[in-house]
Amino acid sequence: PSVNSRLAGALAATLLLAGCSGGVSAPATTDVDVDTPELREMKAAAGIDDCEPGLGDGEQSGLPELVLPCLGGGPDVDLARLTGPLIINVWATYCGPCREEMPALQEFYVAHGDEVGMLGIDLDISPDLAISFAEVVGATYPQLADPGGTIYDLPELRVPGLPTFILVDAEGTVAYQGAGGLDSVAEVVALAEEHLDVDLDVDLDVDTGAGR
Repeated sequence: PSVNSRLAGALAATLLLAGCSGGVSAPATTDVDVDTPELREMKAAAGIDDCEPGLGDGEQSGLPELVLPCLGGGPDVDLARLTGPLIINVWATYCGPCREEMPALQEFYVAHGDEVGMLGIDLDISPDLAISFAEVVGATYPQLADPGGTIYDLPELRVPGLPTFILVDAEGTVAYQGAGGLDSVAEVVALAEEHLDVDLDVDLDVDTGAGR
């Protein structure tokens, strides 16, 4: 089937999901290629920003030493070298609440991305579907790919289900981990202000392009 038809099926399936906050099993380990010429074209067409390697030394980081590829091509990223303030959102196309909150994350990224970074970690085993999914909801913030679900096996992190937030402060330490399912940019702002020592304004007039 075409990517569009597969995406339509995935979006229909999410409407049947009441939530993904518990009992989620890690995908099987896989050798899925998340960087091909076709995927790079899809990523560019979707307007997804490229990943940026972290600048920290990893010594004080609360994040594990795990190198993940950039979804649709780009530099690999070692989580242990990431510094903040940064919001990491772990998601997948089969998670209904993930889709519902992504427009709010995009609005936050457009309004406050220069102050607080936004980074997705996608767990799908079909990178073309994930990129198309991000395009449909209008999410242009950088995305890492973990199609083998490696992040589930890391004792430093708690990913009991999807969506999950991991907030990293300016020193590179994990300031917060918890379930997602946010409904508005105001909730994202409140989460960042509570845990990342930032003071942000809510601008509801930002044109994000989300949900196009």
